[in-house]
Amino acid sequence: MIDLYYWTTPNGHKITLFLEESGLPYKIVPVNIGKGDQFKPEFLAFSPNNRMPAIIDQAPADGGKPITVFESGAILIYLADKAGKFFPTDLRKRMDVLQWLMWQMGGLGPMAGQNHHFLQYATEKIPYAIDRYVKETNRLYGVLNKRLADREFIAGDYSIADMACYPWIVPHKQQQQNLDDFPHLKRWFEAIYARPATARAYKLAKQINPDKTPTVNEESKKILFGQTASKS
Repeated sequence: MIDLYYWTTPNGHKITLFLEESGLPYKIVPVNIGKGDQFKPEFLAFSPNNRMPAIIDQAPADGGKPITVFESGAILIYLADKAGKFFPTDLRKRMDVLQWLMWQMGGLGPMAGQNHHFLQYATEKIPYAIDRYVKETNRLYGVLNKRLADREFIAGDYSIADMACYPWIVPHKQQQQNLDDFPHLKRWFEAIYARPATARAYKLAKQINPDKTPTVNEESKKILFGQTASKS
């Protein structure tokens, strides 16, 4: 059994996408980051960066004590190896998936995240910051669009690279991006949207957060932003 510590954000959706696709048994432990659940001592004990998602595998492959994993990319790699799915064993194919997973972790996710912050959440609208991150998000969409010009999915077959990227494209309108400008990406996006496991994962999100309570509001900004070493 996988215990998934989760909230309804793009990084959280990555893991429910995988678990719904793979069929690994799991249960969700909600971590409402807008209320500060990520700072509870019992969560920090295995997710020291006070971020979700994180997992506890109660039945690891080596038969030993439970294994904990934090960081969504690391979780995807761990679960894919456990399930033997969506992450090739062939060296070259594996590196293809891995490099695009790292592209999402180091590029698409952080840049889209800054896009969200300065467009939607910053108390002061800073034109330079908004322009910087909207354009960088657009550039990254272009990179992905070119990659998908001659293949169905990012690394050929559907993989953890696709599962990592898709949730960060879902809020494309909020990011001021038009999918019609990226036809190959749009075709890929619609194909993943149509997968039954995708529908199940996002239906689950609605069950966990039925009121669609925004993760970021005026109260939660005090929790989510402005953390320092002494305050986290």
